[in-house]
Amino acid sequence: MAKLIAVTSCPTGIAHSLMAAEAIKRTADLMGHEMQVEVHGAEGTTNRLDSETIAAADAVLLAADIHVETEPFEGKPMLTVSTGRAIRETQAVIEELIALAPGLAVAKPAQSDPSPADSDTTSGGRRIVAITACPTGIAHTFMAADALKKAAGAAGDSISVETQGSVGAKNQLSDEDIAAADLVIIAADTHVDPSRFAGKPLYSTSVGAAVKGAADVIAKAKTEASVAGGTAPAGGTTDKPAKQKIDGPYKHLLTGVSYMLPIVVAGGLCIALSFVFGIDAFKEEGTLAAALMAIGGGAAFKLMIPILSGYIAYSIADRPGLTPGLIGGMLAVNLEAGFLGGIISGFLAGYIALVIRDRINLPKNFEGLKPVLVIPLLSTLAVGLLMIYVVGAPVKLIMDTMTTFLQGMGSTNAVILGLILGGMMAVDMGGPVNKAAYTFAVGLLTSDTYMPMAAVMAAGMTPPLGIAIATLIGGNRFTQAEREAGKAAGVLGLSFITEGAIPFAAKDPLRVIPAAILGSAAAGAISMYFGVGLHAPHGGIFVLAIPNAVSPLGWYSVAILTGTLITTLALLVLKPSLEEPKTSSGLSSAASR
Repeated sequence: MAKLIAVTSCPTGIAHSLMAAEAIKRTADLMGHEMQVEVHGAEGTTNRLDSETIAAADAVLLAADIHVETEPFEGKPMLTVSTGRAIRETQAVIEELIALAPGLAVAKPAQSDPSPADSDTTSGGRRIVAITACPTGIAHTFMAADALKKAAGAAGDSISVETQGSVGAKNQLSDEDIAAADLVIIAADTHVDPSRFAGKPLYSTSVGAAVKGAADVIAKAKTEASVAGGTAPAGGTTDKPAKQKIDGPYKHLLTGVSYMLPIVVAGGLCIALSFVFGIDAFKEEGTLAAALMAIGGGAAFKLMIPILSGYIAYSIADRPGLTPGLIGGMLAVNLEAGFLGGIISGFLAGYIALVIRDRINLPKNFEGLKPVLVIPLLSTLAVGLLMIYVVGAPVKLIMDTMTTFLQGMGSTNAVILGLILGGMMAVDMGGPVNKAAYTFAVGLLTSDTYMPMAAVMAAGMTPPLGIAIATLIGGNRFTQAEREAGKAAGVLGLSFITEGAIPFAAKDPLRVIPAAILGSAAAGAISMYFGVGLHAPHGGIFVLAIPNAVSPLGWYSVAILTGTLITTLALLVLKPSLEEPKTSSGLSSAASR
């Protein structure tokens, strides 16, 4: 008898989710297997599988027509089918699932994988497949892939890396690649489906760990990888993967921001493009400038706060939080409560929906009304009334006060704010501190406050640009590999991708990070001192080519150049020469040979 678990989920969360769950449970019982089913319905999750149940399971069935988080089932054989197939062909589906489970199906010798013990004793020559993925899918994704390739080559291993970036998966792993692999590495900060690697030794870590220490990641993968099915390697550990997790309110906020950012970038660039025809050209109806402003300011920027609020609530309460979150965010826009109001409405909506979902119980005959009527109505009423009568006015006052202060602050306060925002952009180069500064600046765009956005973008460009120049003019302080990486860092810096500096900071943090902070703080302070305003939330130097997108352009260029040069000079002072040590005869060791 096999111990099986399943998850069912359909778009409405009503009919197919429940029908598939019932069919799977009943058929598995008739076949003599133990089956527990978690149902993702319109009112949230019922019959939730706990960690002990998951750990004891031989295999996992996902009968879903929408995305289901598979991270809790990492290391387990997994089969994914549609709810329709699970309902129509239930026995065949369960038989396929059984065939995946180690020990329950006859293994095929030709495709047998190395045992964990073998993995521990082999020192090199592994065939590795890997996947890298980060939240934005731009910098970290590809930097991690390059780092893994170099480290695998140095260790004598062969590796194929699939990058799941912002434009989709590249270099996709084929079934043949996976079948031939001895080891699987997933370096990701976002969800990656591990079901493709059932039966393979798999090691999961963060994308940042791969960027900073790819060699260590590969070494740990060889000793700590868990074979699909939950078996720990001999001599290894059963610790959870090193994948970094962010819990609590900050996780919920980042979820909202991640869904909001593409809308902000698209809308901001449309607004910036409308200025090509003149700073006030959009005011003339029927023109292209007016159309671009309608797309960016009239549509995208009005959606920004509801999306932020809705997905904060979604992160807290799952699907029940989305409706009150979106409506609460729209009320924040109408009440002029700004992004602060959107954040507050998101958290209110999420926790109110969660309480209603978990605490209100209806008679069985009326349970179907709960997800489609009770939760949306009660949560929306509660959030809406709180926003109108309690939250809206005070938060609007706070936003108005902040906007007035930022728009009218003196040069001293502007410099201090610029120093702080600029330094934050370089502290962790794409991490939580960097994202906090960027989110603050983006949120103020809806209040027609453009100076912080200019300071943040200038400060974010300078670390990789300063490093790139330092590798060109101070070559004896950098290895050949670093000099080559410096060219790529320069391109990333021009594109406002601060992460281009990460490999250098990871290798020499005590010198590189202070140099980067100095340059970024200077860039932010200069930009704020001269009152530079930027209407576009992304784009780097390419935005500067759009007339009127940034003003005054001259001082903004000065801010970027000054910050870049300060970072460069600081690196040249702090970084020691890499010249080989002298021999006792006074000649270099290379010359003495």
